[in-house]
Amino acid sequence: MNKVCSPYFDPDFDSLPERINGPACRVNIDNESLKDSTVVKIDSVNKQGLLLEVVQALTDMNLTISKGYISSDAEWFMDVFHVKDERGNKITDQRVINYIKQDICSNGITSPESKARTSLESPANEPKAIEMTGKDRPGLFSEISAVLADLGCNIIEAHAWSHNAHLACVVYISDQSMDTPIDDHRLHAIKDHLTTVLRATTSTATEEHANQQEVKPAGLPKGEIRTTTKVERRLHQLMVSVRDFDGPVQHKRSSTSAKDSDEEDRKASILIESCIEKGYSIVTIQCKDRRRLMFDTVCTLTDMQYVIFHASVDSYGGYAYQEYFIRHADGCALNTESEKDKVIKCLEAAIERRVCEGLRLELCAYNRVGLLSDITRVLRENGLAVLRADVATQGEMSVNAFYVRDISGNNVDLDFIKSMKREMGEIHLSVMEETTNYPPTSTQRPKFSIGEMLKSQIERFSHSFVAIK
Repeated sequence: MNKVCSPYFDPDFDSLPERINGPACRVNIDNESLKDSTVVKIDSVNKQGLLLEVVQALTDMNLTISKGYISSDAEWFMDVFHVKDERGNKITDQRVINYIKQDICSNGITSPESKARTSLESPANEPKAIEMTGKDRPGLFSEISAVLADLGCNIIEAHAWSHNAHLACVVYISDQSMDTPIDDHRLHAIKDHLTTVLRATTSTATEEHANQQEVKPAGLPKGEIRTTTKVERRLHQLMVSVRDFDGPVQHKRSSTSAKDSDEEDRKASILIESCIEKGYSIVTIQCKDRRRLMFDTVCTLTDMQYVIFHASVDSYGGYAYQEYFIRHADGCALNTESEKDKVIKCLEAAIERRVCEGLRLELCAYNRVGLLSDITRVLRENGLAVLRADVATQGEMSVNAFYVRDISGNNVDLDFIKSMKREMGEIHLSVMEETTNYPPTSTQRPKFSIGEMLKSQIERFSHSFVAIK
């Protein structure tokens, strides 16, 4: 009897490409080069959208990017980021450093097949996700919360943005019993009720505006692990879908008061130029610095199908300066004024959406069906409009953060807010006044530019790169 032999595979074969070419992703954490920041250096095989995935990973860890240098002009992706933790300090915890390395490489290198396997492992009774867009009005978020409570839906998580009279909202809901998921038939009924609420004030609206009132299953991939940045990216996409960047025309002011001057200083300055020699369009952004700013701009350019080949970001004196060398995914630069105008408008809107002046209310209570409805009803009845909302559950507790303003346009009295707590019952309430310290009106640029860096050879972005102090 002939003996059947299986082919022999060297167990080291799978690691052969890595041993020949080096690992597909290298992350180096440097805490020695700078006094006040940790330097994160990334070398990786390039792919479209990789920069956004890296920025998402850093942002999800609540790290602030103070500077960044990016190059991905060939098949290799090289980045250097100067980052700080939430307290503005270096990252010294070795567990956090190890997590950064693991998370960035897993985000950048994970294959579609691996991600598909991860999706299949998600529980079948996970919360249902619904996304909504519509023309905003005072009390709309409260009405949405009330409808979900009346229908016996437990709100596991909710995120809402309001900008230029538009609302975008992503909500994760489960059955009030928490034991059974919401079936498709019931989900359809919930969508019908929410659509009625969103279209309540559009009876005389144009067909275009009526079509902007929409309720549908969330656009996040089914089974994918939810992260803050993935939900926020979807909110950006929803806002673009209802063209919130086409805001009301700003009328020219006849006065030049200090208040008017301050308002002008807050606006982002965005310029698009051409780099004919290299076939790039150069997008420069100067605006007030804030957390998550780079995520918002990179997310917008990526979702508009632009590829970022080189970039530099810096913050100084309360201002942020960003420079991106981009082409469209088809390889073309921005050749028409209409293209440039749309990119500028979309970037301006992306920068403005997250900025909410006024009061931030943080509320914590035991979660129950109708809790969010009760809280937002009290806010509405006291003349407060919700500009932004982030709701999440942690075990048995519901943690809510709202940005609110007075519907009449008056300043919100802090004592009035605190007295409102009596109407909310056993809810822990903390109040934070969002203050905006505007930098001097100097238009001086930082001392570096990606254009200058390209002229002085891009090779210094390699893994042997020494961080610029």
